[in-house]
Amino acid sequence: MLCLVAGVSKSGYYEWLKTADDPDSDYEDYLLIKEIFDKKKGKYGWRTIQMRLKRDKNIIMNHKKIIRIKDKYGLITKVRRKNPYKMIMEKSQEHRTCDNILDRNFKQDKPRQVGCTDITYIPFNHRFVYLSVVKDITTKEILSWNILPHLQMELVLDTIKLLPQQQLNGMLIHSDQGFHYTNPQYISMLQKLNMVQSMSRKGNCIDNSPIESFFGHFKDEVDYKSCKSFAELKNVITDYMAYYNNDRPQWNLKKMTPVEYRNHLLVIS
Repeated sequence: MLCLVAGVSKSGYYEWLKTADDPDSDYEDYLLIKEIFDKKKGKYGWRTIQMRLKRDKNIIMNHKKIIRIKDKYGLITKVRRKNPYKMIMEKSQEHRTCDNILDRNFKQDKPRQVGCTDITYIPFNHRFVYLSVVKDITTKEILSWNILPHLQMELVLDTIKLLPQQQLNGMLIHSDQGFHYTNPQYISMLQKLNMVQSMSRKGNCIDNSPIESFFGHFKDEVDYKSCKSFAELKNVITDYMAYYNNDRPQWNLKKMTPVEYRNHLLVIS
């Protein structure tokens, strides 16, 4: 009667009963989970562990089991903290803003049609360097990036120049209202490339949350503090961008990497 109420089969109940009192019945599964968990220094949650088990070891494991084993053996995932600081730069009168055309419509279905961009700072050798990135909102692929030890306009202009030029016609690119993106040089470059410019509302970082999310993961996963030179830092970032695009599956991309998901969309379109 209890099996009927609980919605389980009698055979399943008796199979569970054989190991119910064995505290080490799931120890082998724990070792598999711990191997993946330790590989990224405790930063993987159950979703990434489940994807890695399937991708790296061809093992399918229920998410409830992964959560239970993590709790049982004290595998507590490190949660990245939100950055409380945001650089604010005053704009001159010649700078101008654009409408928020994207309007938080982050669910896109065509690759390389809508991109978002921003700049983040990286502490390095008791000073800062600055990373500019353009991300495809549809596939989450990093389309281009640039890093410099200063905040001059070439930081963002060169980032745009590094985009896949043959696919820029008509592409919408979204940013905040930062100094660089209201600059006439930047606006003129986008117009010449026939790109459509969109901007977040003032003081609304959520309007550009896809790129903010990427920067959070980037700072959590890249060991930039150990770099001794700017060249070494650039190499580390180069390796991470390749890993992020080609070898980092994401739950919301049907468990594919950004490049795999982009190719998937191009096949079915």
